[in-house]
Amino acid sequence: MDTPLKVILPLLVMSSAALADESGVLRCRVITDPVARLSCYDALAPTVQPAEQFGREKQTASPPVLQAIQSYIPGRFEGWQPNTRIRLANGQVWQVTDGSSGSYRLTDAKVSVQRGMLGSFFLELEGEKRSMRVKRVE
Repeated sequence: MDTPLKVILPLLVMSSAALADESGVLRCRVITDPVARLSCYDALAPTVQPAEQFGREKQTASPPVLQAIQSYIPGRFEGWQPNTRIRLANGQVWQVTDGSSGSYRLTDAKVSVQRGMLGSFFLELEGEKRSMRVKRVE
């Protein structure tokens, strides 16, 4: 894809989403029945993404609602290496996808999983400056 097209295409997608939202507002504005008008506006509001779905959603043009989740690794955590699977207290399992490794001796380590760019996710241990690239597998 040519460089100008790489820049223009995402802008077109975002502007078409904005126009769709604006047309929805205009459509709702002309409804005279108050209950129907409120229902129309409610349908335009973005839905809240449950934390259970974090990391499993498909790529869409609209930005996801959740940018990060917090949890902890129950029990003893001694570190990771490439392809390590890490089970969080919330039941989610994340697999290390980069070549990083780390050695720790932590108990009930608090973590956050944050959304990165282009659909990536990073798991970060509280109080540590390092993070690992991960993908959700369960």
